[in-house]
Amino acid sequence: VQLVESGGGSVQSGGSRRLSCAASGYTVSLGCMGWFRQAPGKEREGIATIDIAGTTRYADSVKGRFTISRGNAENTLYLQMNSLRFEDTAMYYCAARRIGYGCGSYSLQSVPFDYWGQGTQVTVSS
Repeated sequence: VQLVESGGGSVQSGGSRRLSCAASGYTVSLGCMGWFRQAPGKEREGIATIDIAGTTRYADSVKGRFTISRGNAENTLYLQMNSLRFEDTAMYYCAARRIGYGCGSYSLQSVPFDYWGQGTQVTVSS
């Protein structure tokens, strides 16, 4: 399974951006999916997850500003980012679990994802 992110780029503070993640090489729906980000010099941060039933969870740092969703097409994932801030600047990664594996009660940082994308850079200018 390959996950490919797109939609990154430069945006001014207060602006919006929509990231996409497309999975290939898998013919059935994936399980729990999520978004992570990592800024230079910082640890990777889990920011949002969505399970197959559509239940979502968010990190406090993005709650109310970001929205995770699954697309109508199989194995697509989105992250709508609004009211972007300078501190949102990071490489953003999508991740997924195999079919049958939900998000469970893991913390956003601890979900044992099976597949990862290569990342897409988001740069917010102040």
